[in-house]
Amino acid sequence: MKNRATQTVIHIAGCVLFLALPFLFSPDRSRGFFSVIRNPGYFSDLTRYIFLILFFYLNYYFLIPRFYFPEKYVQYFLIVILCFIAISAIPQLFFRPPMELRPPPGFSPGREPFPRREMPGGGGWGMLRQNIFLFLAIFFFSLLLRISNRWRAVEKEKTGSELSYLKAQINPHFLFNTLNSIYALAIEKSDDTATAIVKLSAMMRYVLADAGNDYVPLEKEISYINDYVELQELRFGKAVPLELSVTGSPAGLKIAPLLLITFVENAFKYGLNAEDDAFIRIAIYIEDAMLKMQVYNRIVKVQQGMADGHGVGISNTKSRLDLLYPSRHELHIKNTGKDFTVLLTLNLQ
Repeated sequence: MKNRATQTVIHIAGCVLFLALPFLFSPDRSRGFFSVIRNPGYFSDLTRYIFLILFFYLNYYFLIPRFYFPEKYVQYFLIVILCFIAISAIPQLFFRPPMELRPPPGFSPGREPFPRREMPGGGGWGMLRQNIFLFLAIFFFSLLLRISNRWRAVEKEKTGSELSYLKAQINPHFLFNTLNSIYALAIEKSDDTATAIVKLSAMMRYVLADAGNDYVPLEKEISYINDYVELQELRFGKAVPLELSVTGSPAGLKIAPLLLITFVENAFKYGLNAEDDAFIRIAIYIEDAMLKMQVYNRIVKVQQGMADGHGVGISNTKSRLDLLYPSRHELHIKNTGKDFTVLLTLNLQ
């Protein structure tokens, strides 16, 4: 809250200072305030500076996120050029200075008319150069500021995600319950004991070693999901109807680590209860560089220990998708109160 208030004050102070520039650079400033505002060129410049401020916020909050980051460069630069034309032309249309001022006292015919006092750089090529310079300064400042903020957000998200992986993915409840299931298998001398230990070991290795990278092979991400599901099956057996299918080849494709597991965890978190009418379906389709994932679960009564610290959260995953795949994903979530469906389409190219 304090940082937001500070940023607001900085923005207001910056806008006020920027709007003061036409007055500070007016050639009539030494003659007083009223001499400045009587000059039509002052209001023309003031209007232009107001439009430049509006363009800064339009570019920062709308054009860059909507067109530049999604790499729609043609549309982006076309809109920017149209904004430049509007900012240059509109002030001149509304505040067109008169061709000449009234002659001063003592003026006699034959003498050259009294010249109009103009703002610096006014008229012709000088005015065009001034418009280009100011517009480019505002354009690059807003662009660099937005890119810098996005870079810091990505780094912050990456750091936060790495900490969340260690805290959430190998959480005490999941680890304890899995080890308990393995212990029960060992007591029964089940042939599945060694398999369960290998799967848990592979999951821990993936989280600790591979998940720290920016991108990992898609095969490893899918293998992690498969191991997670099979370990949950060890715990609950066949009491809960469960479908897991993978169609297509993940070979050669990479994905941000632990991006898909959140939706799977959520399905088990709210859709797994051996005493209720539970059902979970996980389907992954891969075609060329496109990945589609559908996760469906009936919403059941959450068991004790299932809702505590389980998963990094769908809201965090939405933020990761927006940061890492800004124009390459579609996420649709439907919650009817009885069932929950997630449909994710992701371009991995």
